[in-house]
Amino acid sequence: MKATQAQLTAALDRGGGDVRLFLLHGPDESGAMAFAARLARGVGEGAERVDIDPATLRSDPARLADEAASLSLFGERRFIRVAGAGEESGDAVEALLAAASAGNPVVMVAPTVKATGRVVKLALAHTRAMSFACYPPEGNNAESLVNTLAREQGLRLGAGLAARIVRASDGDRAIMTSEVEKLALYLDAGVEHPRDASASDLAEIGAEIDEGEISPIVEAVIAGDAPALIAALRPMEGSDASPIPWLRALARRLASLAEMRAAVDAGEGAGQVVKRFRVFWREEGTTIAALQRWNVARLTRALEIVRATEREVMARGAAGRTIADQRLLMLTRR
Repeated sequence: MKATQAQLTAALDRGGGDVRLFLLHGPDESGAMAFAARLARGVGEGAERVDIDPATLRSDPARLADEAASLSLFGERRFIRVAGAGEESGDAVEALLAAASAGNPVVMVAPTVKATGRVVKLALAHTRAMSFACYPPEGNNAESLVNTLAREQGLRLGAGLAARIVRASDGDRAIMTSEVEKLALYLDAGVEHPRDASASDLAEIGAEIDEGEISPIVEAVIAGDAPALIAALRPMEGSDASPIPWLRALARRLASLAEMRAAVDAGEGAGQVVKRFRVFWREEGTTIAALQRWNVARLTRALEIVRATEREVMARGAAGRTIADQRLLMLTRR
């Protein structure tokens, strides 16, 4: 069935209920992972999570149904998570939904499948499956989402606070959720005992990352300046700030440079290109230097690495920060 967000969150919060499959598709992979984490909380603390990769499902389609029907070795509840799924998981989904029984819920994050694809159609056609399209929240929708998350945690956000959380997280649903949860924990808030949250409270948990802190990281990678990158990352040490905002800022910069370099390769002068792309005049020199240093193939490959790193950061939790720093340093030294 096609689920609304209210239906989805209600089912996730009760640990799945009679839903066998939660299919989370669409481009907002971070948001989908946040919903998957919600299922983990709904199933209960200490529940066993079984991760299955799409390659395994392609070679062994029956594995998903088998795991969904299996009991935990320790007698606790369990759930199955599949991240990065695509159409290759279609046979596994069909087997799961056709199985005689499946006591453990499955959450499948499938950012590349199309709404008209087989996997989505299978989920839409089954009464014990929920299909939900995840899209990155933007503008007022993002602020509305933060306020909704806050109400669920018993928080009353002060004026402008939702917008600050959106900026600090670069619109990433998982990070916004995390920041709201940290704020609620800091203030000992809950639905039964709501609390007011202020800008100073947000500052205390270190939620906000200034754009001025992100820009040096991005420019150090683009310039191939490893000492500058290390210096830019040093203020982040000891902070629980997620690397997602600066990974996304770097991805945007690489994509923009790739487009500009393609124009240069087509015969347009670098000076003309930076003017046409409305590069800020103070950044024209560094942008032209970057266009001389990078070619389209290298920019494309770097962009692939950054996006893969973002996915890995979301999957690895606390360890993701170290992974992000290592990948950035690798790109810089290249």
